[in-house]
Amino acid sequence: MRIRNANIYTEEHRFVRGDAAVENGRFVSCTGDPAGEEAVVDAEGMYLIPGLVDIHFHGCKGADMCDGTKEALDVITSYEASVGVTSVCPATMTIPKDELLEVMKNAGSYEYSGGSHLVGINMEGPFISPAKKGAQAAENIMHCDYEYFSQLQKAANGLIKLVDIAPEEPGAMEFIDRAKGEVVISLAHTASDYDTAREAIEHGASHATHLYNAMPPLNHREPGVIGAVRDSEKCHPELICDGVHIHPSVIRATFAMFGADRMILISDSMRATGLEDGEYTLGGQPVTVRGNLATLHDGTIAGSATNLMDCMRFVVKTVGLPLETAVMCATENPAKEIGIFNEVGSISVGKRADFVLLDQELNIAAVYIDGKEFTC
Repeated sequence: MRIRNANIYTEEHRFVRGDAAVENGRFVSCTGDPAGEEAVVDAEGMYLIPGLVDIHFHGCKGADMCDGTKEALDVITSYEASVGVTSVCPATMTIPKDELLEVMKNAGSYEYSGGSHLVGINMEGPFISPAKKGAQAAENIMHCDYEYFSQLQKAANGLIKLVDIAPEEPGAMEFIDRAKGEVVISLAHTASDYDTAREAIEHGASHATHLYNAMPPLNHREPGVIGAVRDSEKCHPELICDGVHIHPSVIRATFAMFGADRMILISDSMRATGLEDGEYTLGGQPVTVRGNLATLHDGTIAGSATNLMDCMRFVVKTVGLPLETAVMCATENPAKEIGIFNEVGSISVGKRADFVLLDQELNIAAVYIDGKEFTC
């Protein structure tokens, strides 16, 4: 297959007009004009970008990662593919230990049946702080337990890519020391001060979950987790850009403060995403959804009701960041973070042909996975 006349997003983070060719589900050319291809797609006036990679979201279209069923994962991978998210690393919640084990087993045995590729699991709980639990269930919070994590990772067939921890809680530093070579350690749902967060990063933590949310604010005398992450170039922050969690001014300031090469866009979406307003659940707790806002009944924000493609559009159209920057932060950066950039995250020869065609208004014209157009 040949895609002609597209504005191709390159690994140099710019758009170049040209053709791309796909054979056997892989890119074989990205800027040339190969001949002899049977199928031709005319992409005149369109952007050709890598399929998006969401490394932190819980569910969509009525399904949730913690449902623990193949049917739920089928719904998730199908919906995410329809909105241009071709690689997914859904997040678990702080649920009972035995239930979490079953969720991991379900994901570990999941067989691909079309749609987005399940490339990992983000283990958001239960190793968090009760003081910053957000929408997580307090009764299931526990201290870091490496043996339990190992049990979960075995059940998941090694699919866990990120583990979230509160570094101030007992056992956190020891856990980082033992697990850092196996999984990305993320600072999350934490009341940590600056010094403790820096210590955790020095031990091997290298990620920050939904920066600003479920952590102390950045203060000029107490910079906290945000300041510690800023001062550690090897630590990469996520940002929920749904128009609810973070003000556009703060998004602009954060990109200026950290640099785009460190930023990762996520959706943090829950099961109401793609559905109408109403009553839903997240981690077993009731959630009310009105527009983009999802809250527990006490008013606590409970994830997002926005998919990653919409978050990327928001960053461009409302926040005012360049499209080139937004694409990098929704494709290359998250792919690198969980170790799959050799396969996806850019338009490059030899990589999987997962890509999206966007019109000039950033509407989806077509989604391709393994070189084949996805249709629901």
